[in-house]
Amino acid sequence: MNRFADGPRRRQNPKLDSGLLETVRESVLANNGPVTPSSVAAAVQASGRLLGTAGALEAAYSINAELNGLGPLQQLAQNPAVTDIFVNAPDSVWFDRGRGLERSSLRFDAEHQVRSLASRLVAAGGRRLDDGSPCVDVRLKGGYRVHAVLSPISTSGTLLSIRIRREEVFTLSELRAGGMFCEMVEAVLRAIVEQRLSFLISGATGSGKTTLLSTMLGLSEPGERLVLIEDAAELNPVHPHVVSLESRHGNLEGGGSLDLGELVRQALRMRPDRLIVGECRGAEVRELLTALNTGHTGGGGTIHANTAEAVPARLVALGALAGLNAEAVQLQVASALDVIIHVARNQSGRRVASIGIMTQTAKGPEVVSALSLGPSEILHGPAWPELSGRLALKQQA
Repeated sequence: MNRFADGPRRRQNPKLDSGLLETVRESVLANNGPVTPSSVAAAVQASGRLLGTAGALEAAYSINAELNGLGPLQQLAQNPAVTDIFVNAPDSVWFDRGRGLERSSLRFDAEHQVRSLASRLVAAGGRRLDDGSPCVDVRLKGGYRVHAVLSPISTSGTLLSIRIRREEVFTLSELRAGGMFCEMVEAVLRAIVEQRLSFLISGATGSGKTTLLSTMLGLSEPGERLVLIEDAAELNPVHPHVVSLESRHGNLEGGGSLDLGELVRQALRMRPDRLIVGECRGAEVRELLTALNTGHTGGGGTIHANTAEAVPARLVALGALAGLNAEAVQLQVASALDVIIHVARNQSGRRVASIGIMTQTAKGPEVVSALSLGPSEILHGPAWPELSGRLALKQQA
């Protein structure tokens, strides 16, 4: 029986009440040293509660989970298939393990416990969560990206959204075995990297863009230098020469920030063979398009879009944030990008939905379909002859 069928169940201890938890928390956090199992056990013993040997061990275990990692949510994160955890209310905890959202049986006792956990996680990321900063996004050790929102911004209390970066990177063959694409599409993806075409992977949140990008980057030649630029480090390609740059938020006074656009400019001085922006979502698109137009082929990144055909319009909108007009963006897009790979998500999981090429038309750049993938068939679009020729693939493949 799968213990995660309806979500992992929280270990229950009738002797562990909120009063003991608060007492131990205050005692442990009053010290400047790290929160360790031994310090928690000592604080439990010093509390004066008569719990017995087994009860004290259970209390120390539970409180240590509360004060380290993701607290009560850590048991969800221990399932290697879980990629996202959401807390909408004390009695509304959800997780995603690739099959869509599932409700967990895990519960918090009260709203203040959710807020306390959110505040601790944000503090561990070097920022603060309070009425002055009610919406915060941080990255934690262990591969966790935490986003928290407090009330009254959230009308239902404290909200937590946790994205888990898994160290394991799948091969293309493993992604194909998992149903993300068929053998023919695998050959196309390999050829895109081999022929150094510049590409963007488009799709919605949680559709598998980062997973696919990490895997494709791992196909780069070992002698190539990959420079990755991200707002929060999530890409982890299996490659011997990877340099990763991460943006930085400003301090409490608003100074010290370093945005993605500046990082792209710095990366150009680092002699990248492939320049990758993990997610294009702001003014940094200007620097990326400039880089791809000045000899840095084979690069790209990901972008949020409903379809592959919607990518040019999304790039124009992002270019406006950088002060570029539509014509300027369109002129750069047509020569900077070669291929758009769109991934989608349905009840059966994540899959490549289409592959198209960027083509200049009288109306501006457009994505023309080369392949469209249905549930049981592959449709060749008008751009397939051109794409297969550029990739040195057989058109009848």
